[in-house]
Amino acid sequence: MPESENEQTPSTLPEDNRPTTYRKLRDAWLVLIASAVLCLIAVARYDIPESTALTAFCILALAILLTPRRSKPAPPNLAPRREIGRVWPGTGMKVTVDALSSPCVIADGKGVTRYMNAAAEKTFGVGRVGDPLSFSLRAPSLLEAFDRVATSASSERIVWMEKVPTEAWYEASLAPIYLPGNRVAAGRRAIPDFVLVVISDMTEQRRLERMRTDFVANASHELRTPLASLAGFIETLQGPAKDDPDARERFLSIMFEQAGRMRRLIDDILSLSRIELKAHVKPDKDVDLVEVVRHTADAMAPLARELDMEISVQFPETSVVVKGDRDELIQVSENLVENALKYGMSGKRVEVSIASSDNGSSMSGTSLSVRDYGEGIASEHLPRLTERFYRVDVDSSRAMKGTGLGLAIVKHILARHRARLDVNSTPGEGSTFTVEFP
Repeated sequence: MPESENEQTPSTLPEDNRPTTYRKLRDAWLVLIASAVLCLIAVARYDIPESTALTAFCILALAILLTPRRSKPAPPNLAPRREIGRVWPGTGMKVTVDALSSPCVIADGKGVTRYMNAAAEKTFGVGRVGDPLSFSLRAPSLLEAFDRVATSASSERIVWMEKVPTEAWYEASLAPIYLPGNRVAAGRRAIPDFVLVVISDMTEQRRLERMRTDFVANASHELRTPLASLAGFIETLQGPAKDDPDARERFLSIMFEQAGRMRRLIDDILSLSRIELKAHVKPDKDVDLVEVVRHTADAMAPLARELDMEISVQFPETSVVVKGDRDELIQVSENLVENALKYGMSGKRVEVSIASSDNGSSMSGTSLSVRDYGEGIASEHLPRLTERFYRVDVDSSRAMKGTGLGLAIVKHILARHRARLDVNSTPGEGSTFTVEFP
């Protein structure tokens, strides 16, 4: 086996590396010889008595031999000392980090970025290799956790939230990394050579948890109100109004209306659940939007007559085909037209149109628009219209037998179809809901 280039045989050791006793004897003989020469010169030139010179030489010799000599420190190459930050991650470590889909950063014990994978550069691409970790990861809680891991050499996991540019949640796992031979130093755990930071985006999970919590709270509230009404009317019919035909007729009518409200709410909840189950499956069947609009106009005609409204349709003479699910697209069209009829009654007219859109973007294609001329919607409400159970006016929505889930269903159906919903509204001039199909 070839010898390591750092190993040397005794014959090739530098002079300063020879045994300490040998060096001490050599230095003492040199001093003694120099002292003897000086004594001879003093006796010959300055007539100093020989006994005096001999006595001085003996005293000097004893002093040299008996004085302890301070040992020279070992050269740095014989006692190497590991300095954190002087080493770089190996190729195997980099390949492993590159294979992970989550953002990963390798930093040394001093907090200097030594390597980051492509996901980290895409997500936190501000910093560069060689810069402090704080240049790319600015979360104070994360930097504090990094300092603790680099000091205590123990793993840690933290969660933090960022509010700029949008609200986002992240979870980071920090773990120390040791190079071979550096795990234990002087009977205790050594400072890690590197710290691996693996970051996971928890935003979608947190939003789903919050949405689920809000959904359960709102759904239970929406069901509790009609159930309370039903229970109260039943109790009244069993008691004071037991033999009152007029009260019984009036109460039964209200109970039927409340039961219908619960039925609509349950139907919308089940419909939304079914859509979410297949949200990842993109429809691939051909659907004629012209036929969808005709079907919607016929289905909504009774409601339009009841509200003294008019439905006006405009579409090409030929078929307009898009990829989608016919039943779901009819549900989108009916929800939009029904909302326009109920909340745009003051305008007396609803326009439904199909047109080609070419705005130079990836969403260029076919558009379906539903416009009313009612009171319109204030701008502060527009971003939240598709939230579950969100209502601009709670009283009018309940009076119109709305469940608060119609536009949420529309949003999820369009997301499955890779389509987009745009809402333009001006108070006093009406609203336009436009569906852009790619």
